[in-house]
Amino acid sequence: MLEDAVERRSAPWLAFLAEHGSYRRAVSTFPSLTPVCLASIATGAHPDVHEIPHLVWWHRGRKRLVEYGSSWGAIRAAGARRSIMDTVFTLNAEHLGKGAVTVYESLEDAGLVPAAVNITCYRGRTPHRGKVPGFTRPVLGPRRFFFYSLIESDPTGAPLAWRNRPGGSIDDYATAVARWLVTRDGFDFLVYYLTDYDYASHAQGPDAAHDVLARCDDGIGALVEAAGGPDEFLARYAVIVCSDHGQTKVEQAATLQERFAEAPGALVVASNRAGMVYRLPGCREDERALARRLDGDPSVEVVLFREAAEAIARREGEELRFRPGDGGWVTSGDEGLLDHPNALERAWAALANPNAGELIVSAAEGWELTDLAGRHHVGGGSHGSLATGDSEVPMLTVGLHAEPASITDIAPLALEHFGVEPPPYTRPLSRAR
Repeated sequence: MLEDAVERRSAPWLAFLAEHGSYRRAVSTFPSLTPVCLASIATGAHPDVHEIPHLVWWHRGRKRLVEYGSSWGAIRAAGARRSIMDTVFTLNAEHLGKGAVTVYESLEDAGLVPAAVNITCYRGRTPHRGKVPGFTRPVLGPRRFFFYSLIESDPTGAPLAWRNRPGGSIDDYATAVARWLVTRDGFDFLVYYLTDYDYASHAQGPDAAHDVLARCDDGIGALVEAAGGPDEFLARYAVIVCSDHGQTKVEQAATLQERFAEAPGALVVASNRAGMVYRLPGCREDERALARRLDGDPSVEVVLFREAAEAIARREGEELRFRPGDGGWVTSGDEGLLDHPNALERAWAALANPNAGELIVSAAEGWELTDLAGRHHVGGGSHGSLATGDSEVPMLTVGLHAEPASITDIAPLALEHFGVEPPPYTRPLSRAR
């Protein structure tokens, strides 16, 4: 969609940035779902480090479900207040791995001013308090922080974010706040998150939301104009334009829980195009036996699980075993079973997340796995799987020395741009060209 819009110049501000920058296709994380992806962007790590496993997951320590917002129906099914509090507060305060360091934390520690608008993974060093009744719990965020009209570090006069989501009010709010920040040169580093395109793509399909992409382009143009015009904008800022994940067309839906109805002790959670199976106490079947239940299931492409020190990808009854070794991967079996972008690294990291299920399921092309309320996006778009369409993202950079090959390269690249040492777990940027 971005490449087409730039070529046709239906998104003139994106085309302007492309003319002055460098473009490539990069790779997301896995599962390629928003909370997982945004945590990877913020921390420069996959889920083995940041520990956010999915949109919905089983908290082993608390012995309860965590639901970040698969749908309004799923939020109600999991308990509306708890789900909203998990999404707004607990994800950052408790769920995000203690060994992970966000780009906001690193920059603030270096004496710089990070800012973020509407980003869900936001953990920083500065305390903020919500201004809406029921959302006044203090949070630690970037120095300048704006979260859907619920939390605001500064009065900006921006319109209410939630007044008309289908009409674009979320991005209108983000644009007003970001324009206010740019006008005042009020940050060293800004994350400007436009969410309405994903919302529209879910509803209309991944190749149909042209009008919303045009609105995103207008939102970028608003910042260019607030800086004083194109030349002033490029003189002031280096830029990364990207998506956190892709989307693919959904034509059929399946309820993964039904496949394990006769497996006592197996807890199944699913949403969009990825699912997980947890073995609770009393579950009599091991991981391999549970994985075999999905052999031949048309809604499932790959099932991932661990055996001792190895990971296993099971696909149509065949298996690939793999593990890290000697600076690469040691494999046994047909590597074609994981013929997805950067699949070995992403699958291994997803399984190594202590909050992940014993099984992780990647949906087949055209299929979506229903959420807790049975909701799906059939007829529209979805994401979450290992598949290329879900996993490949546009990556446009202006004024930076490297092109990120993965969304996990964004944070270390930004930190190096400011002369700040990235966390030791980040991979060398030599892998980004």
